[in-house]
Amino acid sequence: MGECQHNHGEHSHSHDHDHTEHAGHAGHAEHGDHGHDRCDHGHGGGFGHHHVHTPASYGRAFALGITLNLAYVAGEAIWGVRSHALSLLADAGHNLSDVLALGAAWVAEILSRRSPSTNFTYGLRRSSILAALGNAVALLVVTGGIMWEAVLRLIHPHPVAGVEVMVVAGIGIAVNGMTAMLFASGGKNDINLRGAFMHMASDALMSLAVVAGGGLILLTGWLRTDPVICLVVSLSIILATWSLLRDSLDMALDRVPRGIDPAQVDTYLRTLPGVCDLHDLHIWPLSTTETALTVHLVRAATENGQATDGLLNRAARELHERFGIVHPTFQIETLNDADQCSLASAHTV
Repeated sequence: MGECQHNHGEHSHSHDHDHTEHAGHAGHAEHGDHGHDRCDHGHGGGFGHHHVHTPASYGRAFALGITLNLAYVAGEAIWGVRSHALSLLADAGHNLSDVLALGAAWVAEILSRRSPSTNFTYGLRRSSILAALGNAVALLVVTGGIMWEAVLRLIHPHPVAGVEVMVVAGIGIAVNGMTAMLFASGGKNDINLRGAFMHMASDALMSLAVVAGGGLILLTGWLRTDPVICLVVSLSIILATWSLLRDSLDMALDRVPRGIDPAQVDTYLRTLPGVCDLHDLHIWPLSTTETALTVHLVRAATENGQATDGLLNRAARELHERFGIVHPTFQIETLNDADQCSLASAHTV
């Protein structure tokens, strides 16, 4: 090979080649070894993008959640106009922003399933990461606005509409809580769905705060009860949302996904038969549910510059089983190639 067979611009991040053969794949791991030891390109092995398995669709959950919340927003707005309750109209506007957030998360889920193209060689999977990041930022901004209003009401207390507002907020608890539950299970493994869950769960908590505050005001007559409860709930929402913001920002910046220890991946790859060294190891999220890896494996003995004995299929299968990495790409090098590889330095990207 002389030097690395490609420059970094042609490495795993620019898959404009033919994926008719595969080194190993999540689907292959489930259905047996197909004997594909190499790809017909300089990586020495890789995945065909059209075989990547995506998680179950939450399209029905998004449709139901958006429908429920649109109906609630319409009812809240109508009730607010008829009762001249400005707080209900403001809350209707806030809930409309949540509908838009659900819509953005749904669009991202749809886009993430689009097939790769010549220009978007990984498809549009990263849109799910951007949607999660946008949801986290929007939730923090909206919560910050609510806290600001609560502080103003602490300084200048306003009378609360009472039973009327409590009834509407009670309906909001049911609607937002039900919608949040639609995404509760998916949110454990998909940060985009976690963003949708956080939006709706935070609204349910805020509605609960309105009901509790209204009830305490009716009992005690202390008007500052409502903003105090609102501030406490808002702080809890910010604390819960912070992890969503951190994780989505990490993904947007290609941080190694949480739950994967790069040192363990490095150690595993070095135990593969014939592998005496490795370099240029990269692990990053393709989407909120899929992880990719690229690495140069150095072998003391190769045949025609390619790995033998099903090494690539085995590595791909075990990376999937052990670490959940579904899209590995390998480049096989000899010791002489590795010495001359321009990407051998740990500081070279």
